[in-house]
Amino acid sequence: VLRHEEFEEGCKAACNGPYDGKWSKTMVGYGPEDNHFVAELTYNYGIGEYRLGNDFLGITLVSSQAVSNARKMGWPLKQVTTGVFEAEAPGGYKFYLEDKEQLKQDPVLKVTLGVSDLQKSVNYWSDLLGMKIYEKDESKQRALLGYADNQCKLELKAVGGAVDHGTAFGRIAFSCAKDELPKIEALMKKENQKILTPLVSLDTPGKATVQVIILADPDGHEICFVGDEAFRDLSKVDPNGDKLLDDAMAADNSDKWFAEKKMKKASA
Repeated sequence: VLRHEEFEEGCKAACNGPYDGKWSKTMVGYGPEDNHFVAELTYNYGIGEYRLGNDFLGITLVSSQAVSNARKMGWPLKQVTTGVFEAEAPGGYKFYLEDKEQLKQDPVLKVTLGVSDLQKSVNYWSDLLGMKIYEKDESKQRALLGYADNQCKLELKAVGGAVDHGTAFGRIAFSCAKDELPKIEALMKKENQKILTPLVSLDTPGKATVQVIILADPDGHEICFVGDEAFRDLSKVDPNGDKLLDDAMAADNSDKWFAEKKMKKASA
């Protein structure tokens, strides 16, 4: 756990999806957000489950330790190819674990998104957003892109039809120089591309205010660019992160409240 934050009302950039109530975010990863891929786990109080679509196809990790941990815990693993195991998180999200020694840098190898038209998506992410194409395989209908050799990669994989985002509403985020944000916004306007949230400032209680712009690719995948200067301040590892998360979970009696009322939490 790198940091944990609680919010009393929905985010004006829909960071927690289209939900207006109390929510929290927990950043988890193998190291600081400056130089690691980090997952942002959002929890909407009162929402009991989400319907998953085919938009987010999984995260691939290089970590024999993760495979070993899963076996010790009796966590189900399914071998999908030699040395690669599929594990499913409690919410249904897929993780692919490569049974090799964990990399000294970030062990998160790639994030895979489903697309309806591979070439159209590659054009968007490479020509408009400036990503380098590392691999492209027409026969397997997949492409691997990234901004730097030593960073987590983005894999695009055709799903053979329309992309369904379900009700969980995830997004991919990148930091860049704050001065780049108006340029990105201007380019998207010029190219008639979808801007979900025009350049806006977002507050985090007791922490830095960051500037973000949120876009949507041809399949509606949400993409957030955040100003790096303020983000470096916001994203500092909080040594109290674990305790803040534990305290919030202990204080969340919503499951008990719903059970006493003989009610089910809402299904999003």
